[in-house]
Amino acid sequence: MYTHEFHKRVRYGETDQMGYLYYGNYAQYYEIGRVEMLRSLGLTYREMETGHQILMPVVSMQIRYVRPAYYDELIKIRTTLRELPDKYIVFDMELFNEAGKLINGGQVKLCFVDATSRKVVNAPAFLIDKLKPHFEEV
Repeated sequence: MYTHEFHKRVRYGETDQMGYLYYGNYAQYYEIGRVEMLRSLGLTYREMETGHQILMPVVSMQIRYVRPAYYDELIKIRTTLRELPDKYIVFDMELFNEAGKLINGGQVKLCFVDATSRKVVNAPAFLIDKLKPHFEEV
């Protein structure tokens, strides 16, 4: 299992008239979590797309709203991979407020696509190599 955490402050423009993080913006917070998790492994989406010709479109997303996030609140985005990817990679997402309370949870499933053929392919070896040490039994 591999878990990564990243902090992001709720901006004014991301809120609704009640001062809550607008529900449609949670998908962007999930994306931030995924991108920063890959970055923590020494990879970037740009490198995967341009250097390795691998695209990662979202296949499905589940989301559960527990309590609101507020304007100017610092949110902890926790992203977890519970299994090594195959043709799909599944990110479990949890967002916490400054008090450490869960405000939102979800799951995002993406597939790996060859940029030239536009066909689904297995997870690239370079990604598996980066993740494998985190999944080995101790």
